[in-house]
Amino acid sequence: MPSNDVRILAQAAVPTAAVGAIAAVVGGVVAGGKGAVGAVVAAVLAILFMGIGLYVLQRTAKSLPHLFQAMGLMLYAAQILLLFVFLAVFKDTTLFNPRAFALTLVAATLTWIAAQTRAHMKAKILYVEPEKSGHSS
Repeated sequence: MPSNDVRILAQAAVPTAAVGAIAAVVGGVVAGGKGAVGAVVAAVLAILFMGIGLYVLQRTAKSLPHLFQAMGLMLYAAQILLLFVFLAVFKDTTLFNPRAFALTLVAATLTWIAAQTRAHMKAKILYVEPEKSGHSS
């Protein structure tokens, strides 16, 4: 992954992890240990899904730019489908608090989106390849 992609990934993952940590503390205080576990699971799930999605989109943009938009739509649909599968598997779980999980998942996802948007806006990414100097056409 080029350094710019890693920078964007880090600038999105760090605030999301911080929100997850805060949510784990709040979940632990409000709902006990299961609340903290629910918040941690949700934060890890959000970082994992969004991080893999960013990686896949960056690779698609570089290798198959004409498929970028379609891949983005397919990727978001796949993420939602995987989340539904996760929720279906763990719908009656007693491993963690579902309310803490749900609230943290929403907060972590919104944090990731905002942080990634900010990182992209601050990045100096060329959208046109500059012509090499000394190259005659």
